[in-house]
Formats: sequence, C-alpha cells, structure tokens
Amino acid sequence: MPPSRRVEDAPGRLSTFVPDSQVKDPAPHVGFWHQAPGTPVKPLPPDDDSRYALLDAADDEPVLLLQKADHASRIHLDIETDDVDAEADRLERLGAKKIEFVKRWWVMEAPSGHRFCVVRQQREPFGPHLNHWD
Repeated sequence: MPPSRRVEDAPGRLSTFVPDSQVKDPAPHVGFWHQAPGTPVKPLPPDDDSRYALLDAADDEPVLLLQKADHASRIHLDIETDDVDAEADRLERLGAKKIEFVKRWWVMEAPSGHRFCVVRQQREPFGPHLNHWD
C-alpha cells in the first residue's frame, strides 16, 4: 500500500448509505429498497459478494448499497476518499475510533457510537461537493 499523504491533500465526501440487514434472504429487502425511492438495482460484477445489492443512483446522488449482515439491522454511512488511511487518521484526530481494517476500507466509530466506513473513491470524478482539508 502506498504511503498516506498529508491530510490536507486527501479529499473526501459523503458517499454511501448502507442499510445493513440481518436477514437470511436479502431479495425481498432489496425489492423494498429499490421500490421505495423508485431506483433500479444496478448489476454487480460476477465476482462480487452476493451479500450486496447496489441501487443505480445518479452521479450527483449518494449511493444506496444494501448489505446482508451478521449483526443487528442498521444503516451506516461511507465516506469516500482517494487516500483511505489519511482520511481515517484525520477522523481519528477528530475523535473517531478505528475499529477494523477490512479488505480496502476502515470501519470506524464516531464519538456518538455510530459506525461508518472510510472507503476508496467510488465514483469519478469527485465533483463539486468534494471537501479539501486546509
């Protein structure tokens, strides 16, 4: 993994709302979530984990990623950045805790106890809602 940049150089933005669902069969729940906002389900690559379903949001909308989970149902947020470690370090300095590094992202906990993830950039380009930390 390349070394992290300075925090000032690592842009980030709110990326994804993730309903975590503790269910045996996610299909009926995917049906609800795609019908509620009227957004179609986007096909995932064949090598992707079957625990996920992605709604096909416009480029300027937050993503809704449905996830089958082993823990109680809840919704968590993802923050996307082009430097996961630098953004996680910045958020840790603000009071968040790093819980676990999973594959390519950090699971973190806000001071309020809410879980969220810091993930790689999900969409190109970042666009007008990008935060730069000075």
